[in-house]
Parts: sequence; structure tokens; C-alpha cells
Amino acid sequence: MSLGVSAVEQDRRRYRRKQTTKSILISAVSTLIFAVVIALVLANSPGWAVTRETFFSGHYFQLALPDVLKGLWLNVRILFFAVIGVAILSVLLAAMRSLRGAVFFPLRFLAAAYTDLFRGMPFLIVLYLIGFGIPALNPTERIPAAVLGTIALILTYSSYVAEVLRAGLEAVHPSQRFAARSLGLTHGQTLRHIIVPQAVRKVTPALMNDFISMQKDVGLISVLGAVDAIRAAQIQQATTYNFTSYVVAGLLFVAFSWPFIRLSDWYTARLRKREQIGGAV
Repeated sequence: MSLGVSAVEQDRRRYRRKQTTKSILISAVSTLIFAVVIALVLANSPGWAVTRETFFSGHYFQLALPDVLKGLWLNVRILFFAVIGVAILSVLLAAMRSLRGAVFFPLRFLAAAYTDLFRGMPFLIVLYLIGFGIPALNPTERIPAAVLGTIALILTYSSYVAEVLRAGLEAVHPSQRFAARSLGLTHGQTLRHIIVPQAVRKVTPALMNDFISMQKDVGLISVLGAVDAIRAAQIQQATTYNFTSYVVAGLLFVAFSWPFIRLSDWYTARLRKREQIGGAV
């Protein structure tokens, strides 16, 4: 049988509800004032009429939306295969860098050289090298730009994710590894069953941030000629001499990324709350 709430606790709850309501009202009023000020500044700007027609035209928005949305579907497909490739390659790189013993030095060196190279090179340069370098090896057969862009994404982001995973592996206390080996588990079994699950849980917020960054960078494949959302927006702009199509592409990318951004924030807050109350991470 549950005990009743004391009068002191009831007062505390009423106070918290009052403070929450007060904070919501203050936030709503301040947001409204800010929006009104921005609207007045824009409305009184000398070039607002031309800017509105050039970048925020409802007619050109409706005209560009179908083609840009179709191009976004290509971005989604490329991202899907790139995520799979990055997951596989980054785990292999992180595992190679975690190998112990002098005999594995060549593997550790190769993994370190790979991550240093692709983390230090701008993604746009990687796109150009892959997008124009690989077709030059066999000019008689045309490789789709989407495939080349996917390869460039995998090569670049696997280096970032591999370093995040390696940091997670090293964050797991060595006693976990020693205990697993004392029970007879091999190095691979220790990584697969003991170390990797804990490491991934520790670095999940960082992995989500890398995924969100990859969602945005997938739009850069347009430089290779793939008709994705950005290229479709560029075609519309070149046809109509209006920049609203770029706003359409930007809004679609934001709408595509927003659920994952909120999921990342929610998981980070949940993880921080569990750490503060002393729960298992």
C-alpha cells in the first residue's frame, strides 16, 4: 500500500509546476517579440521585395519541389549504402588499431596511416580524386557518379568513425579485457562480446553526430554530376534564374536530418541523466 504524499512534497511540486509554467510563458513572449522584430526589420529593408521574390517565391517553390524531392531520394539511397560501408570498414580499422603485439605492427600502422590521411584531407578533394581518378583508369566503361560518391563517402567517414570507435574501445576499463581473457576468451571474442558493446554505448552520441554530418555531406556528390537534390536545385535555378530551388533543397535536407538530430539530443540527455543518478552506462 503506497503512502500518501506529504504536505511539504506537495508544496514542492506546486512550486515546480509554477516555475515551469512561468518559464514557458516567458519563452513564448520572448520568442514572439523576437519574431516581430525580425519581421519588421525585413519588411522595412529596401530590397526585401526583390529578395522575397528571388529566394522565397511560392510559385517557384512549387515548381522546384518535385524535381528536388526526386533528387533527394538519390541522396537517401547513397546514404543508406554509405552507412553500411562505413560501419563495416570503420569497425575493421578500429579493430586493427586495437591489436596487441609487435607482429601486428604493420596492420596498426596501415590503419593509423589510413585514418590520418582521410581525416586530414577535405572531403571535396576526396570526391574529385575518386570521381575523376577512378574513371581515368578505365575510360571505356562509365561508372555512375552516385557509385563514385558513395565510395568517397565511405573512405572519408570510415576514418572519422574508426577513431570514435577506437576512443570508445580505449575508454573501456582494462580490467574488462583481462577478466575476459582469464575466462578463456580469445582476443576476437573479447572484442565482440565484451569490449565492443560497451564501447559503442559510450560513443553513440558521437557516432550520431558523424551520421548527421554525413547526411549533409552526401549533397556534395552533385559536383560529380549526379542529379541529387542540390543538382536538381541548380538545374532549376539555371532554368528560371530564381534561387528558391536552393531554399527548397535546404529545407528538405533539414527535414531529413531533424529526426536524427532530435534523437541524438534525446539519447545524449538520457545518457547524462543515467550517469548523474549513478546508473549503468
